[in-house]
Amino acid sequence: MTIQSPPDDQGRFGDYGGRFAPEILMPALLELDEAFHEAWADPGFHAELDELLANYVGRPTPVYRAARLSEQLGIDLWLKREDLAHTGAHKVNNTIGQALLAKRMGKPRIIAETGAGQHGVATATACALLGLECVVYMGAKDVERQALNVYRMRLMDAEVISVEKGAATLKDAVSEAMRDWVASVENTHYIIGSVVGPHPFPLLVREFQKIIGEELQEQMDQSPIRPTPEVIVACVGGGSNAMGIFHPYRDSGIDLVGVEAAGHGIASGHHGASLVAGSPGVLHGSHTYLLQDEQGQVLEAHSISAGLDYPGVGPEHSYFRDTGIARYVAVTDDDALDALRVMSATEGIIPALESAHGLAWIMAAADELQGKTVVLNLSGRGDKDVQQVEKFGG
Repeated sequence: MTIQSPPDDQGRFGDYGGRFAPEILMPALLELDEAFHEAWADPGFHAELDELLANYVGRPTPVYRAARLSEQLGIDLWLKREDLAHTGAHKVNNTIGQALLAKRMGKPRIIAETGAGQHGVATATACALLGLECVVYMGAKDVERQALNVYRMRLMDAEVISVEKGAATLKDAVSEAMRDWVASVENTHYIIGSVVGPHPFPLLVREFQKIIGEELQEQMDQSPIRPTPEVIVACVGGGSNAMGIFHPYRDSGIDLVGVEAAGHGIASGHHGASLVAGSPGVLHGSHTYLLQDEQGQVLEAHSISAGLDYPGVGPEHSYFRDTGIARYVAVTDDDALDALRVMSATEGIIPALESAHGLAWIMAAADELQGKTVVLNLSGRGDKDVQQVEKFGG
């Protein structure tokens, strides 16, 4: 299969991306790059991946018209139901692909980071399926607020390591996973959970996730009874679900809107809006937009959503931002909570807090969206968040 619009040989999307990593990891990154391109060109790899995506993950996921919300908001709102994929989120698209790649490379041990826990659960799932050892790093703060997902990972025989350093959130989990990989690179593959990190991770995660947008094209653009989207909306933390749905539409002229976490408000400084309020720098192996001070020190992010509580973003999103391929906005914790409650009560679908950020923007922008066909990538279900929502007065 041909890779469309890849980064250049240095892993750059315009000014962004690259491979900023310790020398000890360079052979592993080069090996991964070569192995991925070989696998992607191998029909046998795709046959195995496609069989698992169809019969294990449950793809294609449905696209569903939210009739009551559409009437309430005055728009034609459709949901790409990634919440119905096995494990409850889009993350499994990537972990199944990378786990198959690790087996192909002869790497029996898998490490991963997780924030909201969905990537950790999806990694543990893929490892249980394929007989791989699994270690998941998770910030102590996220271990507490995502206790259900921690139990799910351990039930599938994954070791969950609570990271107490720093703010004890996703950034710190990524840092610890990177340290582990440096020490164990010969027998370990690191399944990064988003389109972040040093090349080739942003590329290969995008390629495993773009099935979301490709399915949407078949389900809507090529359907005689469904309209072509005019606006596509997705939440953005690291950005894998957004890139997965945006990438097939990158040349379409459709309005692509990425929604970041405004936390307590951009002016408060307590947010996770790297593209809206950050600046270019280097984080976790790539050059991208991130939250940093005037001296270049990485600032702590904040979001009620563990999956958006990250001070950076995938480098291809930085490229999309600067070139105008997509636009990026941000909504607050309170607005996301309200949106979660509205969708739950109106459609009988409890969205993940991450996905609720996308709906919150749609609700706020309803006047400008009147009469338009809007697709929200419902990237995950909210079972994991109900205790958190109840705590905040849900």
